[in-house]
This record gives sequence, C-alpha cells and structure tokens, in this order.
Amino acid sequence: MSDSAIVVDRVSKSFRVYQERNQSIKAAVLRRGRSKYSDFKALDDVSFEIPRGSTFGLMGRNGSGKSTLLKCMARILNPDSGSIMMDGRVAAMLEVGSGFHPELSGRENVYLNGAILGMRKEEIDAKFDRIVEFSGVGDFIDQPVKNYSSGMYVRLGFSVSIHVEPDILLVDEVLAVGDMDFQEKCMEKFAQFRDEGRTVVVVSHGLEQMRSFCDHAAWLEHGVVRDVGPASRIVDEYADSSHAAKQVDGGGTRFGTGEIQVDRIEVLAADGSDPDRLATGDAMVVRAHYTAHETVERPVLGVSIGTREGVHVWGTHGFDAGWVPERIEPGSGSIDVSIAGLPLLPGTYDVSTVVQDFRRTVIFDSLQRGTSFALQRGDRDNAGGIVALDATFGGLAPEQPLVPLSRLR
Repeated sequence: MSDSAIVVDRVSKSFRVYQERNQSIKAAVLRRGRSKYSDFKALDDVSFEIPRGSTFGLMGRNGSGKSTLLKCMARILNPDSGSIMMDGRVAAMLEVGSGFHPELSGRENVYLNGAILGMRKEEIDAKFDRIVEFSGVGDFIDQPVKNYSSGMYVRLGFSVSIHVEPDILLVDEVLAVGDMDFQEKCMEKFAQFRDEGRTVVVVSHGLEQMRSFCDHAAWLEHGVVRDVGPASRIVDEYADSSHAAKQVDGGGTRFGTGEIQVDRIEVLAADGSDPDRLATGDAMVVRAHYTAHETVERPVLGVSIGTREGVHVWGTHGFDAGWVPERIEPGSGSIDVSIAGLPLLPGTYDVSTVVQDFRRTVIFDSLQRGTSFALQRGDRDNAGGIVALDATFGGLAPEQPLVPLSRLR
C-alpha cells in the first residue's frame, strides 16, 4: 500500500431484482413462500489500484457499476467477494444531502454530519465559519434544510465533507447540481487536495472535466473494467465507444448528431500563410471548415490542443469568449479562432474541435485529433516541460559579473 491509497482486488457485487415479490402472508402461502427474482451482477471481478495523491475518475454508462463501486469503497455496501483496502481517513459525498436530517437547520446538520464523518465538536466549531462560507448558504444556515434547494443541499454537504480534511475523498455525480461558481471552487479545492497529497475519487459524466481534472481513470461497462490508465486516453476511448465514433479520412475520429459538421481543420500562420515555420511564441489561426445540413440555432464552437501523448494542453469555446452566432443557415463556411501567441515548447500537437448546442448538452459534431501542427524552436527557450513561460533571473549583487551571453550559446 506504500504507493497506493486504494487497492480494489477482485471485487464482485450482485443484487436481487424481483419480478414478483410477496407483499403479504397470503401471497407467500399461495406462492409457497417463493418470490420470483433474478440476480443482477453490478460488479464482476473488478481490480485496480489508485495511486496516493492522485485524482481518479470512474466513468461508464448508467448501470455500469460506478456508484456501486464507490459505495463499496465508502463501506456503505459490502462486496460479495474480493476486498477493498483504503489507506487513510475517508470522507464520502455520494448523494444529495446524505447524512442530513430534513427537519434540522443547516447549522444543526453541519454538526450532525460532521460528527457522522468523525469530526469532534471542537473541530467543527473551529471550521464552522469556513464551512458556511465555502457552501455559500449564508443567511439560510439557520433555516430547516427541507426548505433548501438541491443545489444548497449539495453545497453544504460537500463543504462539510471536504473540511473533514480526509486522506481520501469519494465524490459521486452530485456536483452537477451546483452552479458554475461552486464547481470552480470545488475544482480549486480538488487541486489543493492533490497538492497536499490527498486522493480524490470522482464519478462524473462530464468527459472534458474528467480529461482535464483527473490524473487516471477506470472505464466500467456492465460491471467489468474495460480499461484503466491515464485519464486523457481513457476519456478518448470511452467517448469513441459511447458515441459510435467513426474514423475520418485523413486522420482523427468523429461523433455527434450531425446537424452541422466540421469537414476539416486548418492551421495557419497569423498572416494566413503556411504553418511550416511556426515557432514557440508565434501567433496562429485555427480555421474550422464546416457544413451545416440544416439551420442550427446558437451553435457553440470549441477548439482544443493536446500533445501526441494525450495531454490536454489548452481549450476554449465560443460561449466563454462571448462569440456565439444567433444561427447558422444550411451551407458551408468557416470559423477562425485566432491565438495571439503559442507559449508551447517545440513539438507536434493535435487540434480537435467540437460544435455543441447553446446549453452544451448536445454534441452536433466532435472531430477529435482532426489535424496536427509542428512547432520549431523560437526566441523563448526552456529546460523542459510543455509550456514556454517568460522568466527572468535577478537578485545577484551588482559586483558579481554574469557570464557573457556569447559564451552561453
């Protein structure tokens, strides 16, 4: 367990699904005490390890066993066979308002839920103001939680869970109820946990969130582990499978409902010339050539750049940039995304696009790794990494001479 916070070893879990269940003594007598049921195997011989200090995602379709596995980790359910070893203090946020009493106020539930999670009263007293501030409940803290919205439930419950300061935090798909500001605060807190060497296990259907947020991921299907590995690779494999992605001539994969499609992605230098001489720090243009097969209201175009190894480097979309057309009529056209400067080190990078509806719940078209470009060495240089950041050295006393630049070349 020295390098692993969680070890899942050959875990299986089944449930009885009743077709006809005896609801009375009379029914039991008539059926000779037998209820009709079948066994549903939610988890089937699941094994993997979660590295200490990492953020680990569980993904899969509804019914794939993600939440069941998370409940087994939280000791809410016991596996039928196999074992789960957890190294450290565990806190779980698995359901909206789990551990809350609806008739009690938010204040009373903070103390109740904190006690359930193993916090002493003195510890809750010291952290109470921070818990309330993070949740954003504010003036409603002394109101009965039965009057809270689902979002307020989630925010307060999650705030209590993270202030337990656990070694391992288990989070189910509850953050989807929170607003954007709260989700950003949660992402910042998760990043802080990771920096502190804590382990976060999260179930989510937000693939882009999983790609950028998680270090590793496991893909479950019908209770069986399909694959475990770096999050970016697992997300790509899962997305391709779930959306019946098709290979595109010239490279890349495509999926989506098809009302509008990006036919090809073009990378150009800032002046519209050939990108062969692009170097670190240069400006460039990503041009998405599209065909709309019908009128599309308020489409949102997104562009992302990643390394050949699957590391998500950068992404943006029109919603955040404030650039969303009212509609696109049937026909062909192109959209340019201008990048003022590429703070990336020399190498080869892939470019992907996605076109979604205004609420970003429907993917009209996703062209993954539709093209690539190579960067040459520019004026800025770094010893390693992915990004090239402007940095200067200083602080040496004036009487200490520096080695002339000519001798460093």
